[in-house]
Amino acid sequence: MKLFDETLDYDANAVSALASGVRQALHTIGEDPDREGLVKTPERVAKAQLFLTQGYAQDAAAILKSAVFEEQYDEMILVKDIELYSLCEHHMVPFFGKAHVAYIPDRHIVGLSKIPRVVDVFARRLQVQERLTLQIRRAIEEALRPQGVAVVIEATHLCMVMRGVQKQNSVTTTSSMSGPFLDNVHTRAEFIKLINGK
Repeated sequence: MKLFDETLDYDANAVSALASGVRQALHTIGEDPDREGLVKTPERVAKAQLFLTQGYAQDAAAILKSAVFEEQYDEMILVKDIELYSLCEHHMVPFFGKAHVAYIPDRHIVGLSKIPRVVDVFARRLQVQERLTLQIRRAIEEALRPQGVAVVIEATHLCMVMRGVQKQNSVTTTSSMSGPFLDNVHTRAEFIKLINGK
């Protein structure tokens, strides 16, 4: 099922089930789901939820393995400032920010566009930032068997900004590292310097 474009067909049963719940939620909060501005809202929300959670239907390993190349390169490869958008699994409220992903190959590299795609596969699910960080690292490790992988995510969580503690300028940073990124202070320092550089 392709969910990348709002004009494409969605699973009718899924849209109907989700829209029914949205309609009930609108009624419960005191809205009139039949008023002009809300008549199509349940279906729109249903399609938006399917779009925002399309990662459940995608396979990160298959994406990575579709573009693996043998190459005698053993220095750090970094893709930084990858935009990400996800939904917090506790409140289903968005969190967003950027991911920095690096790896040190062991005879195999992957097409650069596959790394942001893997970030999206896991971000387009109900998430916590900590798990998202680990999932990205582990997917790259399993597909490429590199010497090491490093993932850092910096994100703003609307569950902290719009509700709860309401701290508008808070940013959460998580990291997950393996191999030389974890064991070698110089490799880690180089990675940190590169992601902080402009």
